[in-house]
Amino acid sequence: MSFDLPNASNDLTGQVALVTGTTSGLGKRFAKVLAACGAKVALTGRRVERLHELAEEIRSAGGVCEPIALDMTDTESVLSVVDKAEQALGTVTILVNNAGIPDAQRAHKMPIELIDNVIDTNLRGPYVLSCEVARRLIDKKVPGRMVNISSVGGFHYAGNGAALYSITKSAIARMTEALAVEWARFNINVNCIAPGAFSSEMMDGMVERMGDIAAHFPRKRICDPAQMDSTLLYFVSPASECVTGAIVKIDDGQGPR
Repeated sequence: MSFDLPNASNDLTGQVALVTGTTSGLGKRFAKVLAACGAKVALTGRRVERLHELAEEIRSAGGVCEPIALDMTDTESVLSVVDKAEQALGTVTILVNNAGIPDAQRAHKMPIELIDNVIDTNLRGPYVLSCEVARRLIDKKVPGRMVNISSVGGFHYAGNGAALYSITKSAIARMTEALAVEWARFNINVNCIAPGAFSSEMMDGMVERMGDIAAHFPRKRICDPAQMDSTLLYFVSPASECVTGAIVKIDDGQGPR
């Protein structure tokens, strides 16, 4: 087998991507980046009006997309979103598990409903969705790429009222490693990005609660989602064919090692 020099391309023509949580922040950026590289993108989230606004933006730029309502806490919604994406765009070959919510409460003060919502949105939903996408790829003998969005908070916890968030994000990283082994034989690569403090609605809420957290960072800044473009594209491009089960922390040197 021979490879071009260099063996790298961001051309995603012919690929269909499903991105969760595209109504704001990281997910919105991920969807726009994948569409700009030629992928057809299923835009998903709970705030339908925002999905349609994003769809209009992507289409105006020449991209192909389909807005689909998705509630990660609803099993039927999680399963049916793959059907809807396939009917509109074709077989989903790229999955980005981005949707997530914070807990923002001390563990012993969390009501059961909030506990269930955090676990369902951050862990159970992504697991069920990954299995549904994988099942269809395996049945059709089509290779695929999955990128799970964890957090550096899944590797160290500052005791700031986000214990369950940290637990679920740690589990997402382990889910990546386990499913990478499970599906390697089917040419489905599963990798993970663990961001630090990046601009998003969730981060805005944290800053509102905690103050200027960037003042304690070595570079005194909160990063922009655009600074993750290259890592996302590497994981979904041909260049990372042999990379599966990897976890890349992108935290700008913000946290402890």
